[in-house]
Amino acid sequence: MTSGALDFGVLAFTSLFAVINPVSAAPVFVGLTRDKSLRERRRVALRAALTAAIVLAVFAAAGGAILAFFGITVHAFRIAGGLLFTLMALRELLGMRDVDADAGPSDSDPSIVPIGIPLIAGAGAISTVMVLTGQATAGPYQFALVLAILGNVVATFVVLALSPHIVSRLGPQGQQVVSRLMGLLNAVIGVQFILNGVSGAVLEILQQK
Repeated sequence: MTSGALDFGVLAFTSLFAVINPVSAAPVFVGLTRDKSLRERRRVALRAALTAAIVLAVFAAAGGAILAFFGITVHAFRIAGGLLFTLMALRELLGMRDVDADAGPSDSDPSIVPIGIPLIAGAGAISTVMVLTGQATAGPYQFALVLAILGNVVATFVVLALSPHIVSRLGPQGQQVVSRLMGLLNAVIGVQFILNGVSGAVLEILQQK
């Protein structure tokens, strides 16, 4: 793997990890599985991680085709993804989550919905994968993106499986600190995506003249 592909893989992993934010999702997971045993919680975490992996893999494989079908340029999707990142960052910094820990009956299986989708593989993660897919034009970069997705799925499963211990150790204040830090990182990534999209679009327009 080349140094450029390695740098891209690190960017892809950190971008996905920031938007998935499994540490911030841990309290939601604990709330949704509060009546389940430790073994059942691990099974739910595994099914949720596999569901997210399938969803992200589908959009990674078909992301380019989807963009081409609708006539959307990569630059436009970068800008849209950056705006989405920024909005998500504002929600995170304000302490808002898209999934309520008290939603749904306690005896239901929340592994696919709402944990797998949209808590893990939500709109932000899907958009991020599609933006990164547009940037991964060569084989090594595509391989790095696959590794980044798998790495995030494994990391998310580990965090969710250990979520009762993580939540109890962090406490409410620790959870807020992690949430704010991830929100700030999302904001930075969002601004960078917007800058990349705008600069790429401007250069493309100038080259056509």
